Amino acid sequence: MTETHKKILFKYYSTYLEEIVSETMWAEIIDSEKGYYKLDNIPFFGPLIATDDIFRAEYDEDEKCFIHKETIENSGNSIIQILILQEGFDKEIIREKLKTINCVSEALNDTFLAAEIVKSVDYSIVKSLLDEYESLSVIEYAEPCISEKHRADLMKN
Repeated sequence: MTETHKKILFKYYSTYLEEIVSETMWAEIIDSEKGYYKLDNIPFFGPLIATDDIFRAEYDEDEKCFIHKETIENSGNSIIQILILQEGFDKEIIREKLKTINCVSEALNDTFLAAEIVKSVDYSIVKSLLDEYESLSVIEYAEPCISEKHRADLMKN
């Protein structure tokens, strides 16, 4: 059977954790000879990469795996991180609201999730939802990887 995906190691400084972190994510193999891959995961801790971005990775002898080297092409998707501040608040409420505006999310635990905003979604709608919850001190959110398209969405309004 032909291999279609590969686990790739990403190493970067996380402002959330305030340390260098390693995160392993799945990527679709685009061109194995050139080392080109397309990210197929939602990053949790915020390397400057989003789902469907094309990047280059190469095998690292020290790490004994493939490691991200550079992003080649941005997909236009964005990644946001959400921290639940209010004790007892069900993260699924936020996840469902995000899903209704076509934003998929993954939960790391009960208080931390990462969400993908695809290029076609108007980011100003997402941001107003997040701002509403943040103003109520229910959540805090970060925007580690906002695409040019989503920055432009905010300028229109």
